[in-house]
Amino acid sequence: MEITLTHNNFLAILQLASPALPVGAYGYSEGLEILVENGTITNIEDLKHWLKSELIYGSIRLDAGVIVRAFHAAKTDDLKALKRWNLWLSAARDTEELRAANWQMGRSLMQLLGKLEPEILPLVNAVGYPSNYAIAFAIACAYWDINIQACLLAYLHSWANNLITAGIKLIPLGQTAGQELLLGLQPLLTTTVEEILIMEDDDLGCCNWGLSLASMQHEIQYTRLFRS
Repeated sequence: MEITLTHNNFLAILQLASPALPVGAYGYSEGLEILVENGTITNIEDLKHWLKSELIYGSIRLDAGVIVRAFHAAKTDDLKALKRWNLWLSAARDTEELRAANWQMGRSLMQLLGKLEPEILPLVNAVGYPSNYAIAFAIACAYWDINIQACLLAYLHSWANNLITAGIKLIPLGQTAGQELLLGLQPLLTTTVEEILIMEDDDLGCCNWGLSLASMQHEIQYTRLFRS
């Protein structure tokens, strides 16, 4: 898979995927915290297995599939489709915590986009509130003319980077081990993007019960470092 980006496109996607993007992603572990506490994930290999399973079977694939559809809707000014996919993705969330996390990050990114690029407000307003983070990310990529392959790679890389950072704090792991894991996931990230791009609407789905159970248990965890 070859991706061609101009300098402006490249800088824009770096900004969107940056851990410094003020959307609060660092506050979420997607259930990882409870998995560490109950001993399901205790080392780098456990975390690697969890992340790979999520990329192959989990809801992150659902997010990526909806990004493709929201991206094309934004590109063609199909505001009804944009709103419909946002509602669809909200309904697909398994737990209140996962839904709230995506809505909070979506709201933060939409507000940021409105301030950085006022011309984007018609798309933002068409989606309405609450907005899922994946929808806001797709709108930003479409507006900044970032191609869909780069958009998906950046989204998945940002997701993996955030969970590895959480794992470094929780397990704990060394920074070098975290970077080795992130580097090792690159081939799977690329393969996942290629698969997502050819998915039909009827193929949108996931086997997400592990994450769902972890999310529900995390909600009542006695001591927490992360919001979800």
